[in-house]
Amino acid sequence: MFNKADELRIPILMYHSISNEKIKNVHPYYETNTTPKIFADHMKFLFENDYSVISLLDAVKIFNRNNNCLKKNFYNKIGNKSTNRRINYAVITFDDGFRDFYTDAFPILQEYGFSATVFLPTLYVDSDIRFKSKECLTWSQVIELSRKGISFGSHTVNHLELYRLGKMEIEYELKNSKEKIDSVLGKQIESFSYPFAFPDQDNQFITFMKEMLQKCRYKNGVTTRIGTVSENEDPLFLRRIPINSYDDQLFLKAKLEAAYDWIYKFQFFYKKIKRLNQLKA
Repeated sequence: MFNKADELRIPILMYHSISNEKIKNVHPYYETNTTPKIFADHMKFLFENDYSVISLLDAVKIFNRNNNCLKKNFYNKIGNKSTNRRINYAVITFDDGFRDFYTDAFPILQEYGFSATVFLPTLYVDSDIRFKSKECLTWSQVIELSRKGISFGSHTVNHLELYRLGKMEIEYELKNSKEKIDSVLGKQIESFSYPFAFPDQDNQFITFMKEMLQKCRYKNGVTTRIGTVSENEDPLFLRRIPINSYDDQLFLKAKLEAAYDWIYKFQFFYKKIKRLNQLKA
């Protein structure tokens, strides 16, 4: 999507569970469920408004400053649309690898010819252990979905808050989750999703995370930082737009068009103040 200043921005939509459940006693901001009906409405909106749903990797390629030729060719290629017409891009992602992606989300994506990236907490895949009281995908479902065009990435092994872990524990979470998915799919995955709130307030930790992600051979990553993606984003720490059942088509449109990006300023300063209070304690 282009803003008023003609700056290309791409919304990366962040879904979790596609189900009729609701988290009790939670503010709409923190809701992570989206009903199948509303999810279908979202996909219909993208389709009817000519959004080109692209992969996470392709979104990163578009913003590659050192390859303007690729950018122009990509504009020509996506959807066979003319470069004289502004193209609206969107990326669809799902955290947590819930089984309802297979049963409820994927059939809707197929209906509109859309793909998505699903981030897996590998301990819970094909396991009797429920994650957030929900079943996760099986490895056979992951393989089937991969063959049908769905991309996968790591969401760590145990879905722990990395900011509270030691360096060796973090490396284990990044390395072992990737190796497991690589082994099952028979190919190298490239994407990582940071679980829990991203620690914007700690530059030293962010530098360490970047080094560790590169060491583990990740090429792109997403966070819970709110906003659409612009050319200045670090490809390992991309912003996303949280989506849930409270997003009607009008609210979805606003989020796609970067009208929700201002929330990030509050998100950032809240974390900064919280960090300063922790250091004083």
